[in-house]
Amino acid sequence: MKRIFSSFAFIITLGWGAAMAVEPQPVQQNNSNAVWFENWIGLSKATMAVATPSGQLISLYAASGTPVFELKGNEVLDGIYRYELSAATEEEVKIVNKIDEGRGDASKDTSAKPFYFSGAFVVERGVIVQLEEIAEE
Repeated sequence: MKRIFSSFAFIITLGWGAAMAVEPQPVQQNNSNAVWFENWIGLSKATMAVATPSGQLISLYAASGTPVFELKGNEVLDGIYRYELSAATEEEVKIVNKIDEGRGDASKDTSAKPFYFSGAFVVERGVIVQLEEIAEE
């Protein structure tokens, strides 16, 4: 009986640790002219780099909250827009190789754990449309 109880306590402890270290999972949302993210809990200092079909790179920054990409102007290109999203999480990680570049506190031992996410959206006839899921049968 004691062995069963300690196994159960170990499983509960594992579950607790896993629940506390859950990675953020932002969900891409859009309307006809903008892309943003929901489920943005635990992320800050976000940069969204968007590559347009013509190869132009657009960089957006949001200190808090989700970055929002908006189609602007009358000359919007149709095609696939790809993005990379990077942000800081609330989790701290140990700095392995400290560098004193003279810009801050070199004695700090931890830094925010980075988060990366990438995706794409399609623009047709000047508006953002939903990508269709294709399933093999």
